[in-house]
Amino acid sequence: MKALINQEYDVIKQRLPRDEALGIFRERGESYKQRLIEEMPDEQSLGLYFHQEYVDMCRGPHVPNTRFLKHFRLTKLSGAYWRGDARNAQLQRIYGTAWADRKALKSHLKRLEEAEKRDHRRLGRQLGLFHFQEEAPGAVFWHPDGWKVLQTLIAYMRHRQQNSGYVEVNTPDMMDRGLWETSGHWQNYQEHMFTTQTEDGRSLALKPMNCPGSVLLFRHGLKSYRDLPIRMGEFGKVHRYEPSGALHGLLRVRHFTQDDAHIYCTPEQMNDECRQVVALVLDIYREFGFEDVRLKLSTRPENRMGSEAVWDRLENALTASLETMGLDYQLNPGEGAFYGPKLEFVLRDAIGRDWQCGTLQVDMNLPERFGLDYVDEQGQRQRPVMLHRALFGSLERFLGILIEHHAGKLPAWLAPQQAVVMSITEPQADYANTLAETLCGAEIRAKADVRNEKIGYKIREQTLQRIPFLLIVGSREAAECKVTLRHRDGTDLGTLPVDEAIMLLAEHSRAPDIDAQRREQASRLERLRAPTPAVETPA
Repeated sequence: MKALINQEYDVIKQRLPRDEALGIFRERGESYKQRLIEEMPDEQSLGLYFHQEYVDMCRGPHVPNTRFLKHFRLTKLSGAYWRGDARNAQLQRIYGTAWADRKALKSHLKRLEEAEKRDHRRLGRQLGLFHFQEEAPGAVFWHPDGWKVLQTLIAYMRHRQQNSGYVEVNTPDMMDRGLWETSGHWQNYQEHMFTTQTEDGRSLALKPMNCPGSVLLFRHGLKSYRDLPIRMGEFGKVHRYEPSGALHGLLRVRHFTQDDAHIYCTPEQMNDECRQVVALVLDIYREFGFEDVRLKLSTRPENRMGSEAVWDRLENALTASLETMGLDYQLNPGEGAFYGPKLEFVLRDAIGRDWQCGTLQVDMNLPERFGLDYVDEQGQRQRPVMLHRALFGSLERFLGILIEHHAGKLPAWLAPQQAVVMSITEPQADYANTLAETLCGAEIRAKADVRNEKIGYKIREQTLQRIPFLLIVGSREAAECKVTLRHRDGTDLGTLPVDEAIMLLAEHSRAPDIDAQRREQASRLERLRAPTPAVETPA
């Protein structure tokens, strides 16, 4: 590579007719590129890059000259199945990176090194949270501690949604083909769906999305304008086929939990509902330690349904919400879904990587396809506006992001074990066990470590397990009913009476939704205390 780069030769791009490009690769004996061209029958011309003796077929762009590649590093080798399918031949993949100068390259390699340390798959094994097996590709085997984290995350979301006026629902995992044909999934998404057929000839599919089930819930029974907005939240298990080569720990799985919500409202309520969703999403991200959140607004694509006037209204609802809240956003013209515009929330983690998580979509398609309606003030039937809202998208994926963002040191309220009580010598074992039970009784997730090991060894081992609070008890602590408290970052919190230690741990281990609930309750009380304006009675 260095010899080629030092030649500083020009990289030449040519757009060639389909048959000519196919002939070049046939002559060179490059069967995979021939197959790629054959799988694109509508492409009449193709972009080829000529690197001296090597010819690449690529959208590009490529560097114009190899002198721009002098600061490079080959990072790793791996096997990769053709088209990401394990049934195909395995190819050799070479990873590399090139930068404008040595300093930028060094900085990038440092980020890669840090990312490897934070890899959620490695930390998941080390902390005993989850694992994967060939018997269930793309599905998570949750260990007790990992399941605690996932359930704590769901409980937090459940409380936040309840406090924001959502009702929780649940829809079947498997539903009839006719439903998916009406929603359009059968025609446009079938290759990602798990389907089956019963003995009586009925075709069914595991749900890849929660939306159609939510629509059936709304359609059940007559709805009045007085009922709206209806905010339905669901922690539904969805199933999507992904090629085996695309699977990647918790970040890309075939079976996952979606924190979906669907809001049905009148056109007049749409702007306010959009603002409330954006405020809720940003507040929740802040509580998880994500302060840097980018917003991307995707507008009407070339192929779309609905009139220009309707699109104007839907796009204006999202832009007005963001501008009213004083939020900056990136505009992506033409990138919206065919049924409506979309707002994306992109998180930047501790080492500068961007992750697209939450979405807010305005849907014109499903209410029309399923004939949804409500009765307005004049007794006329009207189409509701449907908002799709996902805070995390996939809970499994968000947990993987969260593990890497915090390098496994999850916030105390989310950690599977919040405290460990360690005895210095064997005589304090009973005291340590009783203290651990007392902490559990105070709803602090705690365990005792009374092994016959040196206290220094125990501290190092439990610190590597990322347990937030380490409680140390020796003969003096046991005699005085006290405990020496230490944080996992090494901070010495002192020796405290047991009741004070419990109060301190309870305060730091409390889920942030409790604080949000208290703020909301205080706000409600303030509104109740506010004087009611006097109403003048006509003489």
